[in-house]
Formats: sequence, C-alpha cells, structure tokens
Amino acid sequence: MFENTLDLAENKLLLLYIFKKIKVPLSNNKITQIILENNFINYFILQQYIHELINSQFIKYANPDTDHKMVITKKGVKVLNLFENMISKDKIQKIDDYFKSQIENIKEDISVSSSYTEENKNSFIVDLIAAKDKSTLMNIKVNIGSKKEAIELCEKWKNNSQSIYYEILHLLLQK
Repeated sequence: MFENTLDLAENKLLLLYIFKKIKVPLSNNKITQIILENNFINYFILQQYIHELINSQFIKYANPDTDHKMVITKKGVKVLNLFENMISKDKIQKIDDYFKSQIENIKEDISVSSSYTEENKNSFIVDLIAAKDKSTLMNIKVNIGSKKEAIELCEKWKNNSQSIYYEILHLLLQK
C-alpha cells in the first residue's frame, strides 16, 4: 500500500515536472503521447491523474473558452518545488532527454491546432489555428459538408500547416 502511494505521488509529480519543463500549454493528446512514448503510466491511470491534478488546482486549462490545453498553476509549481526530489533521477533524465530530442516537434504541434464541430446534420465548422508565442498568426473557420472532409482538413492542417500558412499569406498579399 505504501509503495502504491509513493508511485502515485511520484507519477503526479512527474506530470507537474513535464508541464513546468515544457513552459507552454499542452493538450491532453500531447501529454498522453509524451507519457506513453516513455512508458511511465498507462493511459487510464494517466487520465485519472490529470483529472485529479485539475481538481486539486495544480494544473488548469490555459484558456478554457477557446481550447483545452493545460498549464501548471502557481500552486502546482510550489508543490513540485517542495517534492521534486521524490521523482526518480532516471525518470527525470528520461524526460529531459526526450525533450532535447523532441522539443521542435512538441512546439510545432503546440502552435498548430485544428478542430471541428457539427453545425447540423450536413454541416461542420472546421477551425484551423496557427499560433506563435501565444499570438494567433492565423485563424480560419470553414464550413464543410461532411465529417470525413472535416477530419481530412484537420489532418492536412496538422501535417502541412506551415506550407499552407505561407501559401495563404502569399495568395492574400498578391496584387
């Protein structure tokens, strides 16, 4: 029982460490990817921990009205500073190494988002956003006729946002 309590505490502290280390809002998908790629916690327990950290106000949604990316709170930083030594050095090293090798991919994913909502049976609103350093570079809302097309558009934006952004900018600036 005591060992399970220590594991629980260490895993929650590890999540706080990741949020503090990355210094930008993370989506649930991105934090899940980081945790699962490093085999730290299984998916279901991770989701429970995230929920508990939000309820404890150690992490929060950066802008709950517009997106669902999370950040560490001042309270979370304070707790992490007090108990960071409870995280194994191996796990910290593994996360630090992961960030060194993946930081550009993580930041690129963070600065681009896409989502869709169903307007009515045959109409979906696709929202495509490109942001840099908390500033919106481009926000496009498009009405699409099918869920399949909405999903495809979101994927294309995610995979090619930089080139699409520059193409749109070029087209708009042409005389």
